[in-house]
Amino acid sequence: MQAIAVDRAGTGTGTGAGAGAGSGAGLGAVAGMPRLLLRAEGVAALAAGVGVYLHLGGALIWLVPLLLAVDVSMVGYVGGPRPGALVYNLAHNWAIGIGVLAVAWWLGAPAIGLVGAILVAHTGMDRVAGYGLKYPTAFKDTHLGRLGRGGRGGRGGR
Repeated sequence: MQAIAVDRAGTGTGTGAGAGAGSGAGLGAVAGMPRLLLRAEGVAALAAGVGVYLHLGGALIWLVPLLLAVDVSMVGYVGGPRPGALVYNLAHNWAIGIGVLAVAWWLGAPAIGLVGAILVAHTGMDRVAGYGLKYPTAFKDTHLGRLGRGGRGGRGGR
């Protein structure tokens, strides 16, 4: 099965050639079976992150607040979409979360491991919900599609 590029409206009409520069139109997005597999990866990462968090002694009462705290990274959007996407993507990617876990393991530091576990779990949670890495054009433009009713991303976008 071949993934198709999904235009900003989520219609799957191609790559958006001729779209205005910086408009966000024609941004590639994952579709079809690869999209489902990415969401399945999100479920696995969420479960693994929560499991590691609990294994390292993280308090269950703090799990949900800490999972949500990662979204403080959206404050980068105060400076506009380009810095917003940069800051948001730093907190919402697999490399940072897994890197923090690796450093925690290397140093034998469970407290650092808790941070890495939360980052991995939060990223997984976002992928399950359809929230992807952000493009610098607008908050709603993600690698999983445009968020919102007209897009294919999170809420309302199927």
